[in-house]
Amino acid sequence: MTKRRRARELCLQSLYLSDLTMLEPEKLLVIIQSDPAGNESKVFDFYKKLFMASVDNIEKIDGIIKNIARNWDISRMAAVDKSILRMAVCEMAILKEAPIAVIIDEAIELAKKYSTDKSGKFVNGVLDNIAKSPPMLHSSDDQNFKKRL
Repeated sequence: MTKRRRARELCLQSLYLSDLTMLEPEKLLVIIQSDPAGNESKVFDFYKKLFMASVDNIEKIDGIIKNIARNWDISRMAAVDKSILRMAVCEMAILKEAPIAVIIDEAIELAKKYSTDKSGKFVNGVLDNIAKSPPMLHSSDDQNFKKRL
């Protein structure tokens, strides 16, 4: 397993826990860093960057998801799927460090591994539609973001 994939798995776990338990992000960082898989510096550094960017930009990320997944109420999405989508949208729209195809592929693999049989297709459909809507991915400030929605 690559270091980035491991970091994404840790981020998925943290977003899921954050969503269900309302634990503070800082507490989750401590928990993950105490895990042997999470304390490797390259894994932890990317995990922390992705997790904190996801948490700090949750409204922006949820806005992108809501705009594309119009027939799906985000509050009724499966918690794992929602966490995967949030993480992937963060990587696509905010971090912008990896190719979109790689991000989508990783998200699909996580959905297949951690969610239902249909989750891979669902995650793929939502992320593919977001990728095909470039204005959703090119906003770097809130004012421009709000204008497009």
